[in-house]
Amino acid sequence: MVLADLTLYLRGWGSYYGWCETPSVLSELDGWVRRRLRCYHWSQWGHPRKRYAQLRKRGISSSSSARRGSAAGPWRASASQALQLAFPNAYFDSLGLPRLCPRRA
Repeated sequence: MVLADLTLYLRGWGSYYGWCETPSVLSELDGWVRRRLRCYHWSQWGHPRKRYAQLRKRGISSSSSARRGSAAGPWRASASQALQLAFPNAYFDSLGLPRLCPRRA
């Protein structure tokens, strides 16, 4: 539900602002949206044991998964390498989440 609503919103936003003269702003916003989605997943997992299990399920090493058990908060955890490996940009692309800024070659 969250992804479907976000996809509609981003498509409209991208259509309106897609031809701006500052693509770096759109690129930063793309990064923020994906980080926020990682934060959402992290929050949904709730308990540290479940977080550890979910990261292991996604192929993250046990040492990286164990270090993410900090109490720093979901926003800080969403910037971690473990979550970026668990949910790469290609994952969100495969779900159909549009990008505001076209990918660089």
